[in-house]
Amino acid sequence: MPVSTVVPVVPSTPAPAVTPVAAPGPGDAPLLELVGGSIQVPLVTGEHVRFANLDNAASTSALRAVQEAVDEFLPWYSSVHRGAGFPSQVSTAAYTAAREVVRTFVGGRADDTVLFTRNTTDALNLLAGAMPPGTEVITFAGEHHANLLPWRRGSVRHLPVPGSPEGIVPVLDAALRTAGAGPKLVAVTGASNVTGERWPVAEIARVAHRHGARIVVDAAQLAPHRPIDVAAWDVDYVAFSGHKLYAPLGAGALVGRADWLDAGAPYLAGGGAVARVTLDDVDWANGPARHEAGTPAVVGAVALAAACRALEQAGWPAIEAHEAALLARLRDGLAAIDGVTTYASWDAGHERVGVVAFNLAGWDHARLAAALSAEEGIGVRDGAFCAHPLLRELIAPDAGRRGSAGDAVPGAVRASVGVGTRADDVDRLLRALARLARDGARWTYALRDGYVVPTPDPRPRPHLSGLLDALPATAAAPASCAGR
Repeated sequence: MPVSTVVPVVPSTPAPAVTPVAAPGPGDAPLLELVGGSIQVPLVTGEHVRFANLDNAASTSALRAVQEAVDEFLPWYSSVHRGAGFPSQVSTAAYTAAREVVRTFVGGRADDTVLFTRNTTDALNLLAGAMPPGTEVITFAGEHHANLLPWRRGSVRHLPVPGSPEGIVPVLDAALRTAGAGPKLVAVTGASNVTGERWPVAEIARVAHRHGARIVVDAAQLAPHRPIDVAAWDVDYVAFSGHKLYAPLGAGALVGRADWLDAGAPYLAGGGAVARVTLDDVDWANGPARHEAGTPAVVGAVALAAACRALEQAGWPAIEAHEAALLARLRDGLAAIDGVTTYASWDAGHERVGVVAFNLAGWDHARLAAALSAEEGIGVRDGAFCAHPLLRELIAPDAGRRGSAGDAVPGAVRASVGVGTRADDVDRLLRALARLARDGARWTYALRDGYVVPTPDPRPRPHLSGLLDALPATAAAPASCAGR
């Protein structure tokens, strides 16, 4: 029986209900239910409190609707493509349906290629490898490393971040006027992972196309907070991650025009990416198969599609209202605390998603984040957020925008909200910062393996089916800038 005859099986299965949590007003309660949304975490002082997750810009918890979709799919889980067994055909149908859900979620064109990747970084590296030889890339200094480093294998120009969003188009226009006659690509963020500031994507696309350039949007921070419309914005490519979109880690997507992707070298060489192989030659496939060699992460694709559907079902107006209320509460509260400095490239009147970076006078950012976790049960992120040039510009501009490889990178603390955040999470952060500013830490902290950690750290770890039993209680992962 051809696989196509069972494609309707999965799409016809009703999606898990996405029931917004009743709330007195926007931001007062979680908009959607998260897995682990009420988890209790230990403090160094012995108490347990509900975890206040304000690190959504790095990775979100999974939606309950995503968990339900994955649980429903797992009994049918099997290898996709060419399998004769019915579970294999159902899995193939689910994988195909997930691709179409992602296309709809980003407003993709009917002829756009939809590729499943590991994350945004993977997607942008894939595109960098598929660009025509000699492509000139123009990007901005404020980008995440995922939208800075992949382009360095060829010709790339970094423009400074203008002092306002209105300054972006003139700066880009001037740069494109001096670009060569060959293929060109403008690589830009949809929303900053450091400041939350939205970039005028449609306007950037218009000026790029006026000069014959294409545009790719790093939508990792935009996709969880605002609707994306590739066709209406006339964007050529968009990349985003499931783990910032309320799906588990390990699935992302690149959506965009097929010609470069079909002409470029396959991202991975292996089974599934070919039409014909001999001992001396190979004919590569076109379409998604060309860049998705090997057995794909079907469960991740199903989870990503479930997250996309859940957000659309909740409705973007409700999501925007929820996050706007929380962001205003957070920004106003931080402004009222003596010693807090927040960072932005533009003034307060410009649109932002729910991300704020800040520092507290007298506190190292890593020690502050550690104290918020260990003493208050609040999760934030600290460091340079994989955006070293931008952090230098925002925090230490006198040190020089470009810096050098040996320079110390300034850092900050970042708080970020999402559909599972409640007003009490923000209020707890503000109360904790006020207390730490006034009274100092209740515990001692030390630098270990690149992390500032409480010492001693008496907090018990979960069992996790014995997975953590082999690690000492003080073990920490190697330090990196991982996480946006």
